[in-house]
Amino acid sequence: MRIRRTLAALAVVATAAACAPAQTGPAGPGGDEKTGTLRVWLFDEANRAPKEAVVKDAVAEFEAAHTGVKVDVQWIPVEGRADRFSGAFNDPASAPDVAEFGNTDVASYAQTGALADLTEDIRAWPEGAGLQASVLDTAKADGKTYGIPWYTGIRALYYRTDVFAELGLRPPATLAELTDTARAIRAARPELYGISVGGKYAYALLPFVWAHGGEVARNTGGAWRGDLTSPATAAGVSAYASLISPGICPPEQCANSTGTQSVQAFAGGKAAMTIGGDFNRKAVEAGAVRGKYAVVPLPGTQPGSVAPAFAGGNLLGVFRATTHRSLATEFAELLAGAKYQARMYEAMGNLPTLTAVQNQVAASDPFLEPFVATLKAGTKFVPSSPAWSRIDAQGVLPTAVQQIATGEKSPDAALAAANEAMNQAFGG
Repeated sequence: MRIRRTLAALAVVATAAACAPAQTGPAGPGGDEKTGTLRVWLFDEANRAPKEAVVKDAVAEFEAAHTGVKVDVQWIPVEGRADRFSGAFNDPASAPDVAEFGNTDVASYAQTGALADLTEDIRAWPEGAGLQASVLDTAKADGKTYGIPWYTGIRALYYRTDVFAELGLRPPATLAELTDTARAIRAARPELYGISVGGKYAYALLPFVWAHGGEVARNTGGAWRGDLTSPATAAGVSAYASLISPGICPPEQCANSTGTQSVQAFAGGKAAMTIGGDFNRKAVEAGAVRGKYAVVPLPGTQPGSVAPAFAGGNLLGVFRATTHRSLATEFAELLAGAKYQARMYEAMGNLPTLTAVQNQVAASDPFLEPFVATLKAGTKFVPSSPAWSRIDAQGVLPTAVQQIATGEKSPDAALAAANEAMNQAFGG
């Protein structure tokens, strides 16, 4: 599952996992056999060939180093992933040894008890020290680490170099300046959105919240509670919602837009800016703005600062029921190690999670510099709670943004309602 998929799409798996009957002890650790077949589940891709070629090389290397071991890779269709994982959670005999899954699913998956705690394994792994700390945090639930970050996805600010040159503009240095710049562009070029954003684009909203010092929820005493009504969070939400306005990105076109649609508008030449990921590069390059755009980190509230980005991505985890505990961990470490992270970047454009590999690919490809700079500035993540999948599936944050942008509710009323819905999901 690629990180370009929307938060709502990712939630399908998490929701299914959260709704599956939780295991109180889904077959404790099965064993540590040193020979036999290692079953691996990896997500299928629209263009699987490059990914498959890299994985085949890793399998060949692993099998050559482990006599009597065969690695059986199964490609899990995105559309059927919920049923496959739910079945594995409830029937350990059908579970794989190693599996790829999205980091927003960690809390829900960990709740089933089906995943192995890899905290000590990663600590002992020589390459583990090179994992970006904020990215490693996305693999944790209740203080334990349930996966090795395989790749990550970061968003930054795409802008039209030709439009900025024509109007004598420079890339915005703060979020307030971004708003002013977007409004100036729309006034001068009314056929363009000043910036294409969407009411359903939660990944673009979150950096505004975090840059203003807010949080969507806070964990106090082991319990998550919504924080949408705090002044800092309200300021961030309001700043983002203000972009969905007639003078920047009209509500009738933008209030219902998703992240994919926002990027498509930019790629199609309909917007002067957008918030997009490193993984959106191919779509932009294939569009009308090829050769006429650049990327910079999304600025924060102060000049020189970077707004914290959401750290999306996929992990490689090990199931507790595996009868090949050491082999499963070793294979996950091989595939997530520097050699194959670099290979996966070359094949799929996946942004590595190991700092040394990030620096390596950024040095060879200037396009990645703003994304790596954003990573280094510090990323953040959604609440590590099984309830998050329900909050996301209900569209709690997008609904509040849409209500504010369209004038259906005042910011205070919209955020109060969203906060109540969030707390109900967290447990009242």
